[in-house]
This record gives sequence, C-alpha cells and structure tokens, in this order.
Amino acid sequence: MALLKRQWLVLVSAVSAALSVVVFPLEIVSAQPSPVGSGVQQMNILQAIVLGFVQGITEFLPISSTAHLKVVPVALGWGDPGVAFTAIIQLGSIAAVLWYFWGDLARIVKGATRAIAHKDYDDYDLRLLLGILLGTLPIIFFGLLIKKFIPDYDNSPIRSLGAIAIASIVMSLLLGLAEKLGKRERDFEHLTMQDGLLMGLTQSLALIPGVSRSGSTLTGGLFMGLQRETAARFSFLLGIPAITLAGLVELKDVVSTGLGDGALIPLVVGVISAAIFSYIAIAGLLRFLKTQSTWVFIWYRLAFGIAILGAISAGLLNNS
Repeated sequence: MALLKRQWLVLVSAVSAALSVVVFPLEIVSAQPSPVGSGVQQMNILQAIVLGFVQGITEFLPISSTAHLKVVPVALGWGDPGVAFTAIIQLGSIAAVLWYFWGDLARIVKGATRAIAHKDYDDYDLRLLLGILLGTLPIIFFGLLIKKFIPDYDNSPIRSLGAIAIASIVMSLLLGLAEKLGKRERDFEHLTMQDGLLMGLTQSLALIPGVSRSGSTLTGGLFMGLQRETAARFSFLLGIPAITLAGLVELKDVVSTGLGDGALIPLVVGVISAAIFSYIAIAGLLRFLKTQSTWVFIWYRLAFGIAILGAISAGLLNNS
C-alpha cells in the first residue's frame, strides 16, 4: 500500500519535475512557436510529444490539463500552443477513454437499446446513458455562451497564468473540503440520472482554465456521496461527449482555415502521444482511488497554483 502511494506521488510530481529537467535540452532543439492562422501554434515533433504527454497525464488526473498545457510550454519558452491545439489533442484522450471503457460502453448502449425496445424505462443502463447525455448539456450550453460573448477567448484574461493559478488553488481547497465532508457511500451500480445532471453542472466549471474537468467532477461526485473510484469512473464516461465535441469543433475550424506549413504532422503526433499517456493515467488513477484518497492531488494543486503566482511575482513568468 505504501509503495503504491509513493508511486503515485512520483507520477503526479513528475509532470512538473521531469519537464523542468528537460527545459534546457528542449530549448536548444526547438524554435519559438509562430502563430498559424488557425490558432494552432507551429511546433516541432519533440514539442508535440511533450505536450501530448502533458495532456495525457493531466487530462484525467484532477490537476487540470488546460492549466498545464498553458503553463508548461510558456515556462519552456515555447509560448501558448493555443485553444485549438489544446482541444484537438484532447481527441487522443477520448480515444484512450473509448479504448479503456469499450466493454462498459458496449454494455450500456446495448442494454439501453434493449430497454427502449422493451419499453423498460427503469432499466439501469438506459438511466445511466440518459444521465451521461443530460450531464453533457450544461457544458454545451455554457460553451456556446462563451463562443458567442467572448469571441477572443484564446486571448481572454481568464486564460492568464494568474487566473489559472487562482483557479487551481480554489479547486484544491474545494476538493479538500469534499474529501472531508463526502460520505463515499454509493458505488457505480447506484448512480442515478440526477447524478448525471449534477455532475454535468460541475463539469461545466472546467470551461474556466485551471479548474480541471476531472477535478471538478471528482469534487462534485464526492460531495454527492459517491465513492472515489465511482466518481472518477463516471467522470471519464461523462467526459466522452463533451471532450469529443470540443475537439471536433476546433478540428473543423482548423481544417476550414488551414493548418499552415508543417503543422499537420506535429498535431497528429500530439494526438497519438496524448492517447498513450491518457490510457496510462486512466488505468493508474482508477487503481489508485480504490485504496487511496485524493490528498496527493489536493496538495499538488495548491503548490502548483502558489508556484505560478510566485513565479509571476518574481518576474520569471509573464501573466499572459
């Protein structure tokens, strides 16, 4: 048990520590990214692999992939890869979820289809599927509002490093509160449609960079009385429609405006890298939460946010 906990302490801290170690060699082989009309920054293969790693490891851990994809490349001197790149490589994470949960998804869809055919509207699989669909509506609604009223969202102050740091700190405190107050009584077989809608509302908070979709849904699940592994498992399933839609919308915009010379291969490499590391993160987190609490992530997020604010104050990072 102690060994497992130490392994995960190493895994979570490795996101920052390992990348810090490679700052200088990566800066030597990489050029400063230049903007492409589509909103995807120009980058080389090595940068794409590293950012795919960051996306994959942080997407499903409750520490915010958006925050790390903003902070890590800026800290390495690469610049912000942009909302489009961030959203598109999330498709790699979706591929990993589909890969890992294919058996569960097939059972849910098959059971829901059979229930509809037999007009068995109390069927568990049908209610679970409807819960996932209902839970997707809030993030779609608020996402459309953002696109309508904040057209320049990519350069919005809400995506500044300072805002991300504050969001990380606030969410660490909320997750800590959920750990303290959550009863953790209900397992996966006792989920309801109401759980889907409520967790969907918490998922919409992830539209704020630094909040973390996994972190907000895990926090909400714990407040709702779900077991840690159940909350994480349902969070992964709930994220499939939302992350897929976000990725496809950005992919459509990128295709329509053009990628720019040499942007396609790094983008594909980033997606593949994200898929591989996402699968590792999913399997590891579910195994970890069977026996461990989320306190390692709480302390990490708190330290992460404080470190960013400290770096901004010291002039090491620009609050942009």
